[in-house]
This record gives sequence, C-alpha cells and structure tokens, in this order.
Amino acid sequence: MAGAEQAQASPHWQLGPQAQAQRQGWQVQVSQGQVSVGISGLLGVRDWTFRNLALKSGGGNVRYVAYYAMPTPQRRLRKIALIGYPGVQSLDLVGPFEVFSMANNYAGDAVYQPIMASPAGGDIRCNSGLVLAGSTALADLPDDLDTLLVGGGDEAGLRSMDQPGVLDWLRGRRHSTGRIGSVCSGAFVLAGAGLLDGRRATTHWEVCETMRAYRPQVRLEPDAIFVADPPFYTSAGVTAGIDLCLSLVEADCGPEVALAVARNLVLFMRRPGGQSQYSAGLNVQAVASPKLRRLIADIAADPAGDLSLPRLAERAGMSERTFSRAFHREAGVTPAAFVELARVDRAKALLETSDWPLARVADRAGFGSLDGLHRAFQKHVRATPGDYRERFGRVH
Repeated sequence: MAGAEQAQASPHWQLGPQAQAQRQGWQVQVSQGQVSVGISGLLGVRDWTFRNLALKSGGGNVRYVAYYAMPTPQRRLRKIALIGYPGVQSLDLVGPFEVFSMANNYAGDAVYQPIMASPAGGDIRCNSGLVLAGSTALADLPDDLDTLLVGGGDEAGLRSMDQPGVLDWLRGRRHSTGRIGSVCSGAFVLAGAGLLDGRRATTHWEVCETMRAYRPQVRLEPDAIFVADPPFYTSAGVTAGIDLCLSLVEADCGPEVALAVARNLVLFMRRPGGQSQYSAGLNVQAVASPKLRRLIADIAADPAGDLSLPRLAERAGMSERTFSRAFHREAGVTPAAFVELARVDRAKALLETSDWPLARVADRAGFGSLDGLHRAFQKHVRATPGDYRERFGRVH
C-alpha cells in the first residue's frame, strides 16, 4: 500500500497483514491496500473505507490524506411486517416473505426478520382458501419496524381494513417506520389512511380507475411495476410486489445479493416494461381473432421491424383497407397506434434495464429518430425518456 512503509517509522505501528495503530482517538487498521478507520468522539463509532490513502509520519504524528472516503456498509437486522387480513391475496404476503428470507441466506447473516401480521393476529384466511397461521396482531408489532407492506385482496377484505383502528395505527407508524408500502390493491389501505395524498403511487391495473375515483389526491402512475416515493413504496398487481422487494434488497444489501435471490426464484432482477404489457396488450390478444392474434404478438415481440401498413396487411393476408378496419374493430386502436404503443413499451424496457444512449434506445425500439422517441413519450408517458429512466431504473 502506498505510504505504508512511511508509517513504519512510527513505533506505534505494527505492520503485517492487518497492522493496527492508535492515534488521538482514531482506531486505524491497514489491510491489503485499504485502511479502515473507526472514529470515536462526537461522531460515535463509525467505520470508513479510505481509498488511495497516504500515511505520513513526522515528529511522532500521523497525518491522514485521503482522495475520497465512503462509509463501509453497516448491515443491521431489519424487521419487516407483512400485513394481511381475511381475503388477502396469499402471494402478496408469501412472495415478499420468500424474498426477504432468501436474502438472509445470500447475505451471510440475518439481515431481515419478516413478520406476518394482521389486525387482530392469529390465522389469516386468504381469498384462495389458504390459511396462514400465527400472525402477529398490529398492536403487538415491535416499535422498531424498518418496513411494513400491506397486501392486496378482495373487496370485502379491503373494506375490513377501512376502520379507525387500522388506519390510525398506520398513521401512527408514519414517522417511526422507515418504509411503508403496499402490494397490488393494498394501496387502497394506505390511500384510505391519507398516506398517499400528493404522492406518486401505483396499484393493480384493473383498479386504477377505481383508485382515481376513491382518492383523486393520489398521483397515480398506472403503468408502473412499482413506484418509490420515499418513505412510501407501492407496487402493481400481485407478483410486482416481488419486484419491489428485490429492489429493496438491492438498496439494503447491494446488487449481488438481490441478483442471487432473483436467480434462485427464476425472476428478472428488473422486469422489462410496465403494467401495460400485462393489461392492454393481453386484452387485445384475448379478444382478437386467431389470424390477428399472432400478428399482434409478433408486433409486441419485434416492434423495431418493418411494421408499415402495407407490410402488416400483407402478413395478415388482407387488403390494407380491410386490415385496417379489422384491426381497429378487434384491437380498439389503429394499427399505427398499436405499433407506436409497442415501441414505447420496448423503449421503457430498454430504459429500465440498460444504460444505452437515448439514440440507441430509439433505434432498437423502432423509432426513426430520437425526436420520434421523445414525441411518443410525451404523448403516452407524459415524461421525457431521461426522466422515465431516472424514475423507474431502480430504487435508491
């Protein structure tokens, strides 16, 4: 290590694989090209890793010259409450529970303590009939919760959560809990407590319009897989809660642990595209005739190809006029509009999962120019491609 030999002049240094020294309240450890310094005093005890650190001794004093420094990650046990109720969607609770539990295996120590909870405690009968036994009552949850997530469920179950005891408890946790979130329609519980007023949020695509009517103060983003507006985190339908939890693990433990969990669960680290690929696109294919269904799937799979009206009509075996009418009748939009939506979805996926320049994203998504990409995003996303990447690339 540069400068380590200079420190040898001080009798207080003991050099070796892990040389240590004590100087004026600083605990210094030299090891394999980096120095860890524990600082006591006004700052308490905190570990720092100094890169390119030069150690110089003169007159019995040691001076520290660091080009930059960063805190060494301090992992702590994070208590995660997963809140259910009669009629909850089981995967909204079990999916996150598995992510956090598995993260402990790959982190090498206990990073998370997931806790199944419900308003009164005891068994939780899910809307599928599955019973989750032994949940903790909200009143008995520890004060030092790091994160709480409310699962989604059927209408009767959600209405059972719309009561002062539950909503007041959530409001009371607002300032003491680091992260408050929801999976799927669990966002209605947070919205009912007023926690999402003026905040960006999402929920299952099927109930987005219901959310707008129920709580117009929420800044709904219906196409998002999940939305982080700290300290509030909301995710879209069902399995999107797993995407959210993977991103939380990434923020807490680093990308290596999150990627290991994703691989074990055979999942995308970051799922390409937004909810539109699971709502409008699937709906169009579901109602289309077999002849058009395959063509629609091909457009979504390769939106950068030749998708001009003459080429699409030729592939469908129809005249341009007949094809346009049939497509609009079955898909609800014109062929050109559907192609543009497919290209926007592909651009979203590339913005979320790559660091490519915007011009390359525009080309690979099938837009003729960067201007075309910007115009399409302003029209359908109401944001620039750069803003979209910043917002949905990852949780920070």
